[in-house]
Amino acid sequence: MNISHCDLPEISVSHSNLTVIEGENVVVTCNGTGAPLPDVDWIVTGLHSINTHQSNVNWPNVHSINLTLVNVSGDDNNFLLTCIAENLVGMANASVQLSVHFPPRILKLMDPERHHFTCVPFIVRSNPPPTLRWLHNGVEIQENSYIYTDAESYLDYKEGCLLINNPTHYNNGNYTLEAENELGLASETIVAHFLPTPDDTSPPTPSAGITDKPEEDTFGVSIAVGLAGFACVLLVVLFVLINKYGRRSKFGMKGKSKNGFNVSVLHTLSKGLGALYLP
Repeated sequence: MNISHCDLPEISVSHSNLTVIEGENVVVTCNGTGAPLPDVDWIVTGLHSINTHQSNVNWPNVHSINLTLVNVSGDDNNFLLTCIAENLVGMANASVQLSVHFPPRILKLMDPERHHFTCVPFIVRSNPPPTLRWLHNGVEIQENSYIYTDAESYLDYKEGCLLINNPTHYNNGNYTLEAENELGLASETIVAHFLPTPDDTSPPTPSAGITDKPEEDTFGVSIAVGLAGFACVLLVVLFVLINKYGRRSKFGMKGKSKNGFNVSVLHTLSKGLGALYLP
């Protein structure tokens, strides 16, 4: 082998950065030169988009290979396409940064979590970055120190929380997250319930041991109470009569004995009381 005719490969690519919109097709070319003529190929392990390779050899100087991406996926945003040229002397490589523009996707919108502030967590992905908007029961939230969005961005991800300070029943309802860029709009809604409203209290349940009494029982009780009261009045009258006539006989009144009158009065009252309790 004549060492004087051997060279390290040299490589060039048609793009250093390639920007496409999701769903489009694109072709990128890699050229390798050297002596001997290098093998050239694209490394696309992990690429989601459909891809094909087409090799063109222009002896004795250039080995070209075209990489065609079909229906480019947004999942390939920020993918690094790498081309390698290799011969007996060594290896060279070059890369193309793939930027895919796609509409927003809300990957996560979860129920509120209690921390120092109450957090409604979310993750959104899009390129270009989205504009976020929150709605409460269909009305846009005007953010302030009590309710606001706190989020961080990494690559094409935006992750964070809608923070709510000490939410009450006024904050219950539907929370909708809207994420928008020039390619589209995505929205998701959750239902949040922080505290019961004052009107949410249920009427007390009657105790199992308490039942409504029939109307007839109530009427019977009323009659019994009335009779008992009338009997008490008669007993008081009896007591007064006994004292009154008992004293007169003690001071020498003639006629029936004091005991005879008292017995007669008692007998009469007893008949009256007995008649009251007869059905």
